[in-house]
Amino acid sequence: MLDKRFFLPHNFLGITRRYSEYRKSKFVILPVPYEQTTSYKTGTKEGPQVIITASKQVELYDEEIGKESYKIGICTLDDLEPAAKSPEQMIERIYEVGRKLVKDKKRVVMLGGEHTISIGMIKAYKQRYKDLSVLQLDAHADLRDSFQGSKFSHACTMRRVREIAPAVQVGIRNVSLDEHNWIKRKRLKLHFAHKRGANWTDKVLSSLSQNVYLTLDLDCLDPSIMPSVGTPEPGGFLWYETLDFLKTICSRKNIVGFDIVELCPQPGNIAPDFLAAKLIYKIIGYVAYGNKTKKKI
Repeated sequence: MLDKRFFLPHNFLGITRRYSEYRKSKFVILPVPYEQTTSYKTGTKEGPQVIITASKQVELYDEEIGKESYKIGICTLDDLEPAAKSPEQMIERIYEVGRKLVKDKKRVVMLGGEHTISIGMIKAYKQRYKDLSVLQLDAHADLRDSFQGSKFSHACTMRRVREIAPAVQVGIRNVSLDEHNWIKRKRLKLHFAHKRGANWTDKVLSSLSQNVYLTLDLDCLDPSIMPSVGTPEPGGFLWYETLDFLKTICSRKNIVGFDIVELCPQPGNIAPDFLAAKLIYKIIGYVAYGNKTKKKI
């Protein structure tokens, strides 16, 4: 008979039922393998399960925080089945699921899939937190009004999000002329990657409300550490500056939920998969324990 000790549960981090029961968990992992409007490299639908598989190799003790953050309770739900008809239908499906999770007072960690999925979850959180603002880390502004005939393309995500809640956009380093003109007309202040100054983190903090939803497109990271994205852009964040920024944000603001999107796994290169998994665990730890002046959530 095979020894059961050699087989980890198929959930985020491979943790036991004691720490992954829905009822007791503060965090809920929601995999959304949705990919319908991708315009360059495909494969984001494989991202959620690749991240979950890689997460089983992440050490449960975080030496920076000094905690085993998983003990806060992290439940992994089944994949949310994609809606085939349209992006709008998928957004509505995510909204309905998100509304239930928010009602149950869960902090949702949504795994994409393409960036379009963020819209539905942000809509659900906005119903609960009237002062909600959105923090986007991304290489692209995603502010097109329409792209390839759809107003709900991944390239339009933040245009639709801004119709729901105020947004602060960080790390941007690629915009179209139409986006540039719209940004100028609306007098928006995006935090472009090439303009980061000494006090840029403080400027981001001052633009956010207390309750924040974080949406992180993995192409915000530099391709040298994150090549597994649909549209890699040079000049992105590196590992420790990303962690320093997120740690500061999580210590000063209430991150009610977050998503990690746009991982396109590369056969034979597991490093980006592991990075994504570890980044998620770091953010969970920062949210749960990052502010030492308050009790854990």
